[in-house]
Amino acid sequence: MGRYLLRRLAFLLLTLAISSVVIFIICRLLPGDVARVILGREAGEAALVALRTELGLDDPLPVQYLSWVSSFVLGDWGESFSTRQPIRGIVVERLSNSLLLAGLTLLIAVPLAIVLGVIAGLRADRPSDTAISVSSLAVVGLPEFVTGLVLIEVFAFRLRWLPANSSIAPDADFLAILPQLILPAITATLVLLAYLIRLTRAGVIEELKQGYVRTAALKGLPGRTVIVRHVLRNALLPTITVIAISLGWLISGLIVVENVFNYPGLGRLLTFAIDRRDLPLLQAISMITVLIFALSNLAADLLYAWLNPRIRLG
Repeated sequence: MGRYLLRRLAFLLLTLAISSVVIFIICRLLPGDVARVILGREAGEAALVALRTELGLDDPLPVQYLSWVSSFVLGDWGESFSTRQPIRGIVVERLSNSLLLAGLTLLIAVPLAIVLGVIAGLRADRPSDTAISVSSLAVVGLPEFVTGLVLIEVFAFRLRWLPANSSIAPDADFLAILPQLILPAITATLVLLAYLIRLTRAGVIEELKQGYVRTAALKGLPGRTVIVRHVLRNALLPTITVIAISLGWLISGLIVVENVFNYPGLGRLLTFAIDRRDLPLLQAISMITVLIFALSNLAADLLYAWLNPRIRLG
């Protein structure tokens, strides 16, 4: 297991290194003049040249890249072009908000999807399976902003159970902001739910066909024990990978959900950085997103190897 872990860590570092180069190049290829976006259309050429020199945009690209990546690794993420504030503090604050929303979403989505997927798999092609599949697919087919607006209309405006606005104070504790997290979390859950249910259902159906399940049943093991200890252990392997990938999407990809509910997460900060051509901020957010995806996939691989020892032995 130790050698397997070292291989995965080496692959993670290589992924981060390649991603840093790709992110830097893409940010430099964005259309628009950073200096003109900051100073405005009426700025003179002398002021534009002076600002480009101050921001280091006139340096050769290899010099800019090495300066950025070395500082980033050492913990100095630079200063935002648009707000003139340290990037690290801004990103960490928004990242903590996104982690709260992602954690609550997974806490709702994963158990619900597994339970419904197992029920659908055990009752394949029966009315309950059809009802679960059709209802989940019908919900996931709706755009996120439509789902969010419907939830706001029902639970915020009509029933008045939950707030429509999810903007939260930076120093608020979790219990205080929990009501503001519920509607965005439900919206994100409905996006994930159908796919996780279908994967779990397919895995359960496939495992129920295996010989070891029939053998366990013939030995007299209770049906619940066979499902929990044997079927689910193998049926959930594909679902684990999707959950890991979904974590990265939940951290930085909930741009629509965050805008609908006015939630101060990493996704909204990403759109802010793109609109203002804030290259250091954009690069920092992108690198953090890649790191989260890489760590999530590493965790999924380790859990995969623990559930199926043949993977790490191979």
